[in-house]
Amino acid sequence: MVSANAAAPGPGPGPGLNEPGGSGPFPAAATTTPQLPQHTLYHPVEMPRQALPLYVWGNGGCSDNGLSHARYLREIASRGYFVIALGAPRPAGAAGGAAPAPAPRGAPPPGQRPPAPGNAPAPGSSPDPTQPEQMLEAIDWATREAAREGSPFQGRIDVTRIAVGGHSCGGLQALAVSHDPRIRTTLVLASGIYIRPGGRSGVQIDKWQLERLHSPLLYLTGGPEDIAHANATDDVQRINRLPVFFGSLPVGHGGTFSQPDGGEWARVSTRWLDWQLKGDADASWDFAGDPCRLCADERWTVERKNLPPPQGPRRESLYVPVRDGTRLAMHVYRPARDGALLPGRLPTVFRFTPYRARFRSADARVRELETLRPEIAKRLLGAG
Repeated sequence: MVSANAAAPGPGPGPGLNEPGGSGPFPAAATTTPQLPQHTLYHPVEMPRQALPLYVWGNGGCSDNGLSHARYLREIASRGYFVIALGAPRPAGAAGGAAPAPAPRGAPPPGQRPPAPGNAPAPGSSPDPTQPEQMLEAIDWATREAAREGSPFQGRIDVTRIAVGGHSCGGLQALAVSHDPRIRTTLVLASGIYIRPGGRSGVQIDKWQLERLHSPLLYLTGGPEDIAHANATDDVQRINRLPVFFGSLPVGHGGTFSQPDGGEWARVSTRWLDWQLKGDADASWDFAGDPCRLCADERWTVERKNLPPPQGPRRESLYVPVRDGTRLAMHVYRPARDGALLPGRLPTVFRFTPYRARFRSADARVRELETLRPEIAKRLLGAG
């Protein structure tokens, strides 16, 4: 039995219940509903008119604290998603980001000693604080509320676009329910089905159940030092029918959950959801194509299987020095066919747009200078 790594320390207390957070265009808050008392909702403070895709989340350690991954979940919700985490909100878990999570058991990381005999709890000897069935309860509730006359979420949740995901033990919960035909993609973070039976989690799932899955999967690990890394890589090797992206970032089992706005794992998770649930052509280039953006990022080690080619042109962000010593931000769009950039010299079209300064106002709404009265805009520009 190997013990879990402690989660990385957080940057300080995150927003509490009902306080907006996230860096996206829709500042999001954690809320509750008496109809789903053992869950925590994350959604934009001001719900947009269009229905939002649904992301159901299982916490590390199968924790019953819906705030244990608050930074990560608020960030995703602020990008235009309706998120439901297992567990009621308990503010004590918000200050440190993700709670330390008992990890699935696989090969121990290099140099790690096994615990002394008799000191480890018996595998699966006590039930987990939350259960996989709660993920399906969340989907059922969202389906009812999206259709119920008078519901605050009527027409605001798109239950034709559903993802499930989780960290460590929560990732096992997500895998355990991913055979449900309503689920369109699964995110498995620092997790994977036990290589050897009898792991610490009570989630009853075996390797053969990977054959029941039917939709694309994203696996992220914290590198070889992540004690779930071996389980995840073994899962990926066994999955031969479905699209799967595996990304390893050397941050350990605690991931980047405690970093501001959930760190790199929140960014990559959002981009995967954008591709799988929103059909975002630009996001597809983060994972697919030659080269994919994460493939070209030296921080990441990736493996890809059965991914379809990306859609649309490939965007590259450039910063070009100009004469006054500043840099001009540019997006370059290059045409591609079947995921490969077209060779040779191509005609170039330049398109210039006015600079738009964005800021977050006191009411937590993202505004642009050009939407303000001219004298206010001048005052803000003069203040830097």
